[in-house]
Amino acid sequence: MTVRIAPSILSADFARLADAVAVVEAAGADLLHMDVMDGHFVPNITIGVPVVAALRRVAKVPLDVHLMISEPDRYLDAFVSAGAAMLTVHIEVLPHLHRTLSRIRELGAQAGVALNPSTPVESIREVAHLADHVLVMSVNPGFGGQSFIPHSVAKVAAMRDLLAGAGSRAAIEVDGGVDGSNAAALVGAGASILVAGASIFGDADPAAALGRLRRAAGGAR
Repeated sequence: MTVRIAPSILSADFARLADAVAVVEAAGADLLHMDVMDGHFVPNITIGVPVVAALRRVAKVPLDVHLMISEPDRYLDAFVSAGAAMLTVHIEVLPHLHRTLSRIRELGAQAGVALNPSTPVESIREVAHLADHVLVMSVNPGFGGQSFIPHSVAKVAAMRDLLAGAGSRAAIEVDGGVDGSNAAALVGAGASILVAGASIFGDADPAAALGRLRRAAGGAR
């Protein structure tokens, strides 16, 4: 299984985002993870459409945009137009998730569904066939630098089994506290996209940190 590393710009220096992107791309980043927060669904406000559009102009790898917002349906078109190659929405705020995932795919982006730590794996069974990726939150969303919730490894394994049973080839992505101490366990459980913010951009040498994470995950380049 190929493991993709997605550095999260939430932990980067916002005054030098283009430079931060260049550093991790040169080190072999596969994706750039961008957390959009609205201060309602989660207790923080981060970036919006203009920042996604700006980074699309400088990024060489696909933008993995994670909408931690209360009304994602209102902004799907705008974020895909701005450059989101992957667009992930939260099941907790969408009563018509089937329609939302279908719309993302109609717009030409890969559709993802995210689950908070307290949301059961079983909740996505009926839309598993529409998801290109499933994002398992391994912290309570809202802020970077939080501690990894250990039970997340078992949740990834349960998600792997559910997707297999549903005949879905969706990738399993994990976001929150991912670092060298848990990467191998997550990949062993079925994760193939690792989002890492503080463990990469919080290091004095982000490029070296990315390399260490890839080696820990068993995907050395």
